[in-house]
Amino acid sequence: MARVIFYTATTLDGYLADEADSLDWLFAVPGGEGGDADFQTFLDGIGVLVQGSTTYQWVLDHEDLIAHPEKWPAFYGPRPTWVFTTRELPAVPGADVRFAAGPVTDYWSQIREAAGHLDVWVVGGGDLAGQFVDAGLLDEIRVSVAPATLGAGRPLLPRRFGADRLKLTDVRRNGQFAELTYAVRS
Repeated sequence: MARVIFYTATTLDGYLADEADSLDWLFAVPGGEGGDADFQTFLDGIGVLVQGSTTYQWVLDHEDLIAHPEKWPAFYGPRPTWVFTTRELPAVPGADVRFAAGPVTDYWSQIREAAGHLDVWVVGGGDLAGQFVDAGLLDEIRVSVAPATLGAGRPLLPRRFGADRLKLTDVRRNGQFAELTYAVRS
């Protein structure tokens, strides 16, 4: 059965993006561009990606993917990607991008089927990951904490969690980042 994993980076004060929805803070930290061996191993176990419209729009704009769709595989490979949105967004030419509007539970059977025996990666943002939590579908949170603060912006996970819902299962250092892995209990 596919697991659902929210794997992201956050600032020390718990923000995914700044107030302008930018991730520039992340790329200012050495190693923030990702791509280490552990991340590649993680990616090898992923069958489907899920992301919110703001995350998708940022990647489109930051990498100019509509004009350069050949860059898409470097980020996500051939995996199907569901984008949860309430607005019209362009699809990256040649990429398997599927737009969804409504609750994650309405699309869960399609997502699970497309993932097969591999896992589902909730790329971002925090509110979408929270919707998976609310539906009882999120199995794991993997967060790389960067040595940076923003003071405001998009929160890591805009939900209230008690210690009874999260169990720390791994801690590792990756350059300037501390990676924490938590199992999510329903």
